[in-house]
Amino acid sequence: MMQITPEQYEKIAPCLPKQRGNVSLSNLQVLNAILYVAEHGCKWRGLPSHYGNWHTIYTRMNRWAKRGVLARVFEQIQRLRIARIKLEAVSLDSTCVKVHPDGTGALKKNGSQAIGQSRSGRTTKIHLVAADARTPLTFSLSPGQASDDPEGRKLLKAWGHRRPPQIRYMLMDRAYEGNVMRQMVVDLGMEPIVHPKRNRMYPWEYDRKMYKKRNEVERLFRRLKGFRRIFSRFEKLDVMFVGFICFALAVDILRLC
Repeated sequence: MMQITPEQYEKIAPCLPKQRGNVSLSNLQVLNAILYVAEHGCKWRGLPSHYGNWHTIYTRMNRWAKRGVLARVFEQIQRLRIARIKLEAVSLDSTCVKVHPDGTGALKKNGSQAIGQSRSGRTTKIHLVAADARTPLTFSLSPGQASDDPEGRKLLKAWGHRRPPQIRYMLMDRAYEGNVMRQMVVDLGMEPIVHPKRNRMYPWEYDRKMYKKRNEVERLFRRLKGFRRIFSRFEKLDVMFVGFICFALAVDILRLC
């Protein structure tokens, strides 16, 4: 069972709210309780009693997710990781996550969420840009039936002004090989490396050796889905699911620290 150590916690402590007054659970205790839920996929009520009151932990997780605390934790760990690697090429891909029946029903009170209906049932799609199998850079959610290309453009448009300037290549699955998408990558100062679809009348040449590195984002998805709370979506709200993804990605990088 994974645990965040005090040494690892010190790397992310500045991102968390300062605790004041008579608090029953420290931030580190809450993080390890959230890690247990993320890793095992259990219900909040199923938390072992030694972690503390489950409702207190859920309330703090809910507050942190909605206030962007977990996103700041992810960004902090990401900066530490990027400083230690050579950035030249990044990969863009997506994966589908099945939505558990407990994860439905938010529409009435909270509006539309990134949950779609397809032949395989209700699903959410995660679009992710990664530098390697342990270094995620940015991600977004879309309904499972949504086409990859327009969602990929939205992600790059939001991330483009924040991308590290040393990145030269963008490796993409052929689902992102549209003309507009490739032009957007060029406009952002990167070279698109993508396999053309078979129905292209004028297919282009691409660096096949470089393209093989695209498997790194797929390996990152495999690591991410090792967290059962990510493998299946139990959260009704996107903001809570995004919080779990940020937390899982940050914990995975913390293991290297």
